[in-house]
Amino acid sequence: MQRFKSAPTLLTSLNRLSSSARLRGAIAGAAAALAFGLAAAPACAAAPLAIGYSDWPGFVAFQIAIDKGWFKQAGVDVNFQWFDYSASLDAFAAGKLDAVGATNGDALVTGASGAKNVMVLLTDYSSGNDMIVAKPPVRSVEGLKGKKVGVEVGLVDHLLLDTALEKHALKESDLTLVNAKTNELPQVLASSNDVAAVGAWQPNAGEALKRVPGSRPIFTSADAPGLIYDAITVNPVSLSSRKADWEKVIKVWYRCVAYINDPKTQPDAVKIMSARVGLTPAQYLPLLKGTHLLDAAAAKKAFIKGDGLDSVYGSSVNADKFNVRNAVYKQSQNVSAYIDPTLANAP
Repeated sequence: MQRFKSAPTLLTSLNRLSSSARLRGAIAGAAAALAFGLAAAPACAAAPLAIGYSDWPGFVAFQIAIDKGWFKQAGVDVNFQWFDYSASLDAFAAGKLDAVGATNGDALVTGASGAKNVMVLLTDYSSGNDMIVAKPPVRSVEGLKGKKVGVEVGLVDHLLLDTALEKHALKESDLTLVNAKTNELPQVLASSNDVAAVGAWQPNAGEALKRVPGSRPIFTSADAPGLIYDAITVNPVSLSSRKADWEKVIKVWYRCVAYINDPKTQPDAVKIMSARVGLTPAQYLPLLKGTHLLDAAAAKKAFIKGDGLDSVYGSSVNADKFNVRNAVYKQSQNVSAYIDPTLANAP
C-alpha cells in the first residue's frame, strides 16, 4: 500500500507496494532483520534512531520538526532517512532502520515476511487521497456493474474498490478487474475505451481526473475513514531498549500536528512540507487536506480495541483478511502483536 512521490516523479511507480515487491523486499531482508533484532540494540544504544520516511503527508510532516530542531529540543537523537516508499520498507526489512513510516496493511505484510514490527504511533488515516475515478457515463459505484475497472491488484486501492463495492451491494464478480501498475492507471483510463474507472491514490488519481474530461471520483477514502491508517512502526528490540526515546519522538509528532493545524502557523508548515517533495505550497495543500492527521486525542481513540475502522485494530483485521484473500501472504496475522498503544497513551 504505497504513498506518492515528489513532483519530478509524479507519474513514476509510487508503491503501496505491489504484493510481489513487498514480499521480495521483506523476505530478502528477513535474515538481516533477525540479526538486527538480536544484536543491534546493545551496539546502537547511543546511536541516533534511524527512521525511514517517504512522500506521504503523514510522514513528510516530520520535516517540520527536522528543520526546526525540535527533536534536539526534546532530547532525542534521530536520523530521518528519505526514501521512496518501497525502498524504505526494504531498508527496514534488511535491519538498516529502527523504524519506518508505513500503512497498517504494509506493516502486516512486512512482518508476515519476517521483519517483525510494532506500530507505536498512528500519524494519520487517508481521507480522500485514495479514489475510484470514473469517466462518463459512469456516475456512481452502482454504475460499475458489468464494466471494466483498472486497479493494481493486491494494493490498497484494490481494497478501496472492494470496500466501495460492498457498501453498494456489489461484488468483484459483478465487474472485470484490469490489473495495471498504479502509475499507469491515468493513461489506462484515458486511452482504453472499455475501462470505465480506475482505483488510484494521489497524485495519480488527480492525473486521471485531468486526463479524462468529465471524470469524477465516485468513491474515496473519505467515504471509509480508517480504512487506511499510516503509522511509525518500530523494530521490537529498538522499542524495548529505547522506550523513553520513542516516547519523545511521539511527543514531537504531536507538536508537528499542532503546528500544521494552527491557522497562524499552517502556511509555514505547508511551505516546509511542500519544499521537501518539490511542490509549491499551493500544489501541496490539497494533498495535505486529503490526509487526516492524528493528534494525541485522536490517536488514543484509534488505539482503542474495536472491530470497526475507527480502531486501528479493526482496520488492521480488515487489511489482514484482504491480504490473505488476495494471496499477499498465506497465514493470517495476529494483529494485536503489531500494535502497542502504550507510548501514545502515556500522559
